[in-house]
Amino acid sequence: MAKRLEGKVALITGGTSGIGAGTVRRLSAEGAKVAFTGSKAEAAAALCAETGASFHAHRVQDAEGWPALMQTLRDSYGRLDIVFANAGIEAGDASVEDVSLEAWNNIIAVNQTGVMLTIKHGLAAMRANPEGATGSIIVNSSMNAHRAMGNFVGYSVTKLAVLALMKSTAVHCAAQGYKIRCNAILPGVVETDLIRGVINRAPDPEAARAQFNAMAPMKRMAQVEEIAGLVAYLASDEASFISGSEYLIDGATNAGAMGV
Repeated sequence: MAKRLEGKVALITGGTSGIGAGTVRRLSAEGAKVAFTGSKAEAAAALCAETGASFHAHRVQDAEGWPALMQTLRDSYGRLDIVFANAGIEAGDASVEDVSLEAWNNIIAVNQTGVMLTIKHGLAAMRANPEGATGSIIVNSSMNAHRAMGNFVGYSVTKLAVLALMKSTAVHCAAQGYKIRCNAILPGVVETDLIRGVINRAPDPEAARAQFNAMAPMKRMAQVEEIAGLVAYLASDEASFISGSEYLIDGATNAGAMGV
């Protein structure tokens, strides 16, 4: 694999499972020094042993914990080049009629405020790089930013909101003369361990898998490695003129209706 990210330092939030863990693996394989956050210590230890990345227990919505985390990264690496704002939840979500205020506030705290805090602190660290303000920030949104789900109102709303946050950040950085880019990825259904668990627990796992596969016109789920590959590209110098953009990676789900 090409070492496109040799010499770069990356921070990935929510890196202990799913897309986050896959991206820890991919960025490490491409030469980056990777730090990742989350709360699953056992999974994190295994991932660190596999990749050489470093784990830092932290939840993105914990505003008071951010300064200490960033100081640790400065002390350890002396710079920050890549931020992947990946952490997100959908626990407790429901329709607009049924969602509780507690669940709504928790989803916004992680998916929206947590992403803002990730960008805010990542940007400050990138501005302090020895050669000046340089770096790449990538936000993990969702295809549901544009195809809202009636039974997941909080998730749908926050995934659209962070696109505006990304674009505002991109315009701000460009206007300030920073060489800091900000983009978003919008994955479709991804075959993570979580989704595999849902499939395997279904009364008819084969039918459940077929249902997930049928959600995209390409008739399959995305693989974690495919999502991580897009993050790696946007993090690399090959994407040096890409900022303020959103990248759907959903097997043509948003492109249009399949018809009858």
